[in-house]
Amino acid sequence: MRSLAVASPLPPARRPRAARGREVISQCWKCEINQDQSLGNSLRIGQSQGSLQRHVSKNLVATAAAISVEQAEVSISLPKGDMWSVHKFGGTCMGTSQRIQNVADIVLGDSSERKLIIVSAMSKVTDMMFNLVHKAQSRDNSYMAALDEIFDKHMLAAKDLLDGEDLARFLAQLHSDISNLRAMLRAIFIAGHATESFSDFVVGHGELWSAQMLSYAIKKSGAPCSWMDTREVLVVKPNGSNQVDPDYLESEKRLQKWFSRQPAATIVATGFIASTVDNIPTTLKRDGSDFSASIIGSLVRARQVTIWTDVDGVFSADPRKVSEAVILSTLSYQEAWEMSYFGANVLHPRTIIPVMKDNIPIVIRNMFNLSAPGTVICKQPANENADLDACVKSFATIDKLALVNVEGTGMAGVPGTASAIFSAAKDVGANVIMISQASSEHSVCFAVPEKEVVAVSTALQVRFREALAAGRLSKVEVIRGCSILAAVGLRMASTPGVSAILFDALAKANINVRAIAQGCSEYNITVVLKQEDCVRALRAAHSRFFLSKTTLAVGIIGPGLIGGTLLNQLRDQVAVLKENMNIDLRVIGITGSSTMHLSDIGVDLNKWKELLQQEAKPADLAGFIRHLSENHVFPNKVLVDCTADTNVASHYYDWLKKGIHVITPNKKANSGPLDRYMKLRSLQRASYTHYFYEATVGAGLPIISTLRGLLETGDKILRIEGIFSGTLSYIFNNFEGTRTFSNVVAEAKEAGYTEPDPRDDLSGSDVARKVIILARESGLKLELSDIPVKSLVPEALRVCSSADEFMQKLPSFDQDWDRQRNEAEAAGGVLRYVGVVDVANRKGRVELQRYKRDHPFAQLSGSDNIIAFTTSRYKEQPLIVRGPGAGAEVTAGGVFCDILRLASYLGAPS
Repeated sequence: MRSLAVASPLPPARRPRAARGREVISQCWKCEINQDQSLGNSLRIGQSQGSLQRHVSKNLVATAAAISVEQAEVSISLPKGDMWSVHKFGGTCMGTSQRIQNVADIVLGDSSERKLIIVSAMSKVTDMMFNLVHKAQSRDNSYMAALDEIFDKHMLAAKDLLDGEDLARFLAQLHSDISNLRAMLRAIFIAGHATESFSDFVVGHGELWSAQMLSYAIKKSGAPCSWMDTREVLVVKPNGSNQVDPDYLESEKRLQKWFSRQPAATIVATGFIASTVDNIPTTLKRDGSDFSASIIGSLVRARQVTIWTDVDGVFSADPRKVSEAVILSTLSYQEAWEMSYFGANVLHPRTIIPVMKDNIPIVIRNMFNLSAPGTVICKQPANENADLDACVKSFATIDKLALVNVEGTGMAGVPGTASAIFSAAKDVGANVIMISQASSEHSVCFAVPEKEVVAVSTALQVRFREALAAGRLSKVEVIRGCSILAAVGLRMASTPGVSAILFDALAKANINVRAIAQGCSEYNITVVLKQEDCVRALRAAHSRFFLSKTTLAVGIIGPGLIGGTLLNQLRDQVAVLKENMNIDLRVIGITGSSTMHLSDIGVDLNKWKELLQQEAKPADLAGFIRHLSENHVFPNKVLVDCTADTNVASHYYDWLKKGIHVITPNKKANSGPLDRYMKLRSLQRASYTHYFYEATVGAGLPIISTLRGLLETGDKILRIEGIFSGTLSYIFNNFEGTRTFSNVVAEAKEAGYTEPDPRDDLSGSDVARKVIILARESGLKLELSDIPVKSLVPEALRVCSSADEFMQKLPSFDQDWDRQRNEAEAAGGVLRYVGVVDVANRKGRVELQRYKRDHPFAQLSGSDNIIAFTTSRYKEQPLIVRGPGAGAEVTAGGVFCDILRLASYLGAPS
């Protein structure tokens, strides 16, 4: 124990620090004795309590001598102002000997007249030092091996970094410090206890060693440099909330005295550690090194404080959750404060306080990417013309929260209710993160960490037992599994539309908001939502404010003729959409009838066919939907059904209920049972989940959108009539002169206009489905069976077992078709196969009609479709929509248009 009294863990060559080291040790022991007499009892190994006290008194004499030296007249004044630049390097930056050398190179490359460098302990060392104390007071003998590991780490780093006299000096000091720590830890081991001040003194050695190594590395390059033990300078006072407040006046005096003895142009100082006004060692707690840098920057009125880290700057959102998060070039002090409060990895709020009062900028830089300019945190000038893009800077989240809701009619107008609520929370040590109160004073809700909610709820039940029993309060409710999403930015409240855009983005992503809070400071809007929705909400909000692309995760069902063509169109256009329109389309799944390929971040569309064959798994529609719905990387998801499958269409309602948008050219859902169609439309109208199906009628032609536009603007639909089948349009456009009907059908089949079995086209069922879709869109409640259909398949050929048999027998009916054509031509007309929605008489039909040669229907060519809308406004001359109505390219194009329309609804620029 005698060695503990006389050996100093501080450099013997520097008498003021050595004297202070003895003072620190004696003060630690004095504190130990005063605070825990059990330590004195356990130390009676050949030494009584009284002898230990006398030993402390001897060291206090040495302390007094040291103080008398410090009180010598100051002869050199501490300069202040822009000549100083302050740099802080964290544990990652100081993690190895090579990194320490890189830090030295950065310091030497700074052209500032004077430099103050704040360093943390080497990577993981602070945790290792805390672990030493924990093991010792737990009487775990492995603390000795752990101490040897710390010694080896610093010895090896020093040998790599230094040489000659500097290396010898550092290793001598390291040996001395480790020897003292071994004795101190042995005492803790015997006592089974260590006070906070003693623990802080042990832990602070990591910073002492890293500061010495860096100062020697800088001197090795020929630049004069001193190092500072900030326990000699920084003085702090506990503030009662496990934090400390700087004593700026006393710290400034001590810094002046320190500088008068060592007026170096480059000073390396320890971060994290400080002293109390009684010279007891302490720390600056969480993020203490950053705090040290800002305090010292304030003391010297530095030009700026640069915090060196391992990221390029401050992100607009957590890049682990939002891959498109961007680096912010500037932030105001208040914005950085708000972001750090809500969990963003920026700076601790208290780090900003010292520099903010002197308007000293903080720059966040990446030591491992010196080309990145970083983020500047500073005072921002007022800008009354801030637009929506500029006013929201970032988004942050806090998870694992619970919402506590206290409500009752007896709360209204009763003074002290809120005070009683939050006093109860304070009494159990709960951290209230957010508060929201109804203006009627009927309810108050607040968010606390989930681990604290049981204690809070119990305390409130006890505090308001009488009010609950009497009915003045109706309930104390706890809602678990919550998260907070905060939008942070300057002047948000004074910029019209910010809240509307935020909540619109959340609604369109199918996110339900539990509680809302916004302060009049205008720096944040906070919402509470389900934790399972948090990442999706974060991405939706982030995308909506143009901090990233409007991202849409796409699942393609049916990569056949239409689906495959759509995939190729997406492949050719996604880069253009991303560059020009801020739309980021990601196909994250493709499924056919037998195989499917899934991706979490997006399929490579340049080789989707190969992936579907070589890296596919067996098709599973339920698994495919689960992959899409459970993907939290993307907030907005859409399923594109390119099949003609009734079973697939039967799932649309469930998908929409899950918040997945649906786009399809498949007619089966809208022409199926009326009650299923009505459920779909009701759900569509009641939610922010979209269901688009423009391509079900007319492929890429704007038929559905035209009809809706007419109805939504108050026009009255009287009649819709059209040639809806590209196949039948081609057949009758070419059924002229002496050509036979069977020959034209065979030509259409050969050209790919018909289905593999032409009877599917000639039956008229496809036209009937389009007619029923338009009828329902017009407000008619009709079933498919209510539509009379004139089939073009002779009754005798409907029983043919194959398409080949049908085509072989079709010529036997050419004579009847010739007769119908000749009769039409004799009357000056042509034959056309049309669908009719007679809205006035509330019915529809599909039939073969004659039209005069000057009629628009008689003037088609190829496979064009034509639709005529007769309305109250377009009664004398119907509104005509005409164009290609069949083919994979135009149908896929129509589906693509619906995808872009969905993106526009979700916030993409139009």
